[in-house]
Amino acid sequence: MAAEGNGKKDKLNNAKKTRVIPGYHLTLGIVIAMLSLIVLIPLASVLVSSLKLSPGEFWHLLLKKNVLNAFKTSIGCSFIAAITNTVFGLIIAWTLVKYDFPGKKILDGFIELPFCLPTAVAGITLSRLYSEDGFLGKTLKALGIDVAYTKIGLTIALVFVGIPFVIRAVQPILEKMDNQYEEAAYMLGATPRRTFFKVILPELRPALLTGFGLAFARGIGEYGSVIYISGNSAKEQTQVISYVIMQKLSYIDYASATAIALVMLVISFVLLFAINIVQLRQSRRTNLL
Repeated sequence: MAAEGNGKKDKLNNAKKTRVIPGYHLTLGIVIAMLSLIVLIPLASVLVSSLKLSPGEFWHLLLKKNVLNAFKTSIGCSFIAAITNTVFGLIIAWTLVKYDFPGKKILDGFIELPFCLPTAVAGITLSRLYSEDGFLGKTLKALGIDVAYTKIGLTIALVFVGIPFVIRAVQPILEKMDNQYEEAAYMLGATPRRTFFKVILPELRPALLTGFGLAFARGIGEYGSVIYISGNSAKEQTQVISYVIMQKLSYIDYASATAIALVMLVISFVLLFAINIVQLRQSRRTNLL
C-alpha cells in the first residue's frame, strides 16, 4: 500500500513538472523580448525624448494655459464619463445576467461594438447625430441644450468608448455570485435596498473600481471619438490633451509632445497600478473565503 501511495505521488509530481510548452528559459526570453520591443523600449523613448527639455522648459510647457485647460478637460470629462459608466454599466450588466428576454444574446454582443469599431467612425457618427441638424441634436437644440462641440458632447463620446469596460468587469462577478446571500438577507428581514448596499455591492465593489479605472484611463487618452464632436476650441476649453499632442507633432515639436505624453503616461501608470492593487486584494479576499 505504501509503495502504491509513493508511486501515485511520483506520478503527480511528474505531472506537475510537465509543461505543455517546454523550455522555461526560452519562453521567458520570448516574453521579455516581446515586452521590450512592444512596451518598454517605446515608453523609454518617450522618457528620453522628454529629457531634451530642461526642467524649466518642461514646467513652462505644462503650465501653459492651453495645456492646463486640455488636462482639465480630459481629466474632468473622463471622470464624469467613468462615473456615468459605472452606474449604467452596473445596471446593464445586472439586466443581462439576472433576466432572460428576447434578443439578449444580440444585445450582449453589441456591448463589444465600441471595442471593434474605429474610434474615428464613432466620433463622426456622434458629431453628426448631436449636431444642430442631427436627429438628436435638433431636438436638444430646441430645448436650449447644445451637445456637439461642447464638453457635453465630449463626455457622451467618452461614455460610448468606456462603458464596455465596466460591463465586462462586473458581468463575470454577477454570474458567479450565489443567490443564497440575497435569500438569506431577505429571510433575516432586510429590505431590497439594504440587501443591495450591504450584501451585493461589497462583492461588486472591486469589479466596479476596476471598470471605473479602465474607463477613466481610456478616456484620458482618447482621441478618435472626441476629435470631431469636441470642436477643439481653446476659447471654449474643449481641446483634449491628446489633440494638443497631435498639434505639437504637426509643428514638429517632438520634445514638447513627448513631455506631455510623459505626464499622461504617469497618470495612466498610477491608475493601472491602483487597479492591480484592488484586484490583488480581491483575489486574497476570495482565497480567504
